[in-house]
Amino acid sequence: MNWLTNYVRPKIRALVEKKDVPDNLWHQCPSCEQMIFHRELEASLRVCSHCGHHMRLPAKERLALIFDKGEYQTVELPKLTGDPLKFKDLKRYTDRLKDSRSKTGEDDAMIVAHGEMGGRNVVVAIMNFAFMGGSMGLVLGKSLLIAARLAVLQEAPLICFSSSGGARMQEGILSLMQMPRTIIAVDEVKEAKLPYITVLTDPTTGGVTASFAMLGDIAIAEPGAVIGFAGARVIEETIREKLPEGFQRAEYLLEHGMIDRVVHRRQLRDELIRISDLLLDSRAAADVVPLKTPSGKGVKKTADTPKASNDGKSSEERPAAE
Repeated sequence: MNWLTNYVRPKIRALVEKKDVPDNLWHQCPSCEQMIFHRELEASLRVCSHCGHHMRLPAKERLALIFDKGEYQTVELPKLTGDPLKFKDLKRYTDRLKDSRSKTGEDDAMIVAHGEMGGRNVVVAIMNFAFMGGSMGLVLGKSLLIAARLAVLQEAPLICFSSSGGARMQEGILSLMQMPRTIIAVDEVKEAKLPYITVLTDPTTGGVTASFAMLGDIAIAEPGAVIGFAGARVIEETIREKLPEGFQRAEYLLEHGMIDRVVHRRQLRDELIRISDLLLDSRAAADVVPLKTPSGKGVKKTADTPKASNDGKSSEERPAAE
């Protein structure tokens, strides 16, 4: 009996019972619904190998992708310690903050990091959609100001990755007041004659789109990203019309002049390096070529130099009209 219990029964059970398979080994593409092995998905930077759909990439993974050798330093940002409006819906706002902080390991929806990209110092402000949908609150406005001033201090480009559902409703008007604050931050970078580049990822909506996300010197989007202010369903119900195919997608916005580039995730780092080099090109300007008179002698052009007419004579040499 011991032999049957201790040896035969476990052997039979091992043959019959299903082995436990981890749930995270396979992922289904939300676009084409194909199953993708997790290692294949990681190697493709979370881009579907079947249809090219760009899935959401965690903020920390994106930072490692952008910086040289994946090395960067994060900046300590202010932390919201209370509930300014004592807001409560299904849960208290303070409880939602605790849940998001525990889930993501971050204090709020924006991370500011700096390091080298293509051998050049850059400052990156990136929104974390996993933190309350990347919503814009009091801390985000302060964080973008810190990122802007760090970029000015380092004389470096500021690159902003947006991924947000819009303003944070739990902070009400205080959240909406961050829109002008973020514009002030962008203006400080531009007044220092430094590039401000925006990368719009899926989704970029609401007050974020209506403020700093669309103010970039160059606006880049990932393929298929949803970019807009109000949701498509809300717009259809308001205007009572069917929206065009692909409305609010990156390709639609590119076609209508709202953004400058749609870049595949694998090519994004090289594109950012190229644009930064173009905007911060420090080569000396070409020498000024002096104007020449009919006699062939060089003349330095000044405000007092008379303009030449089509016949080669200056206005002073031509006789006055009778």
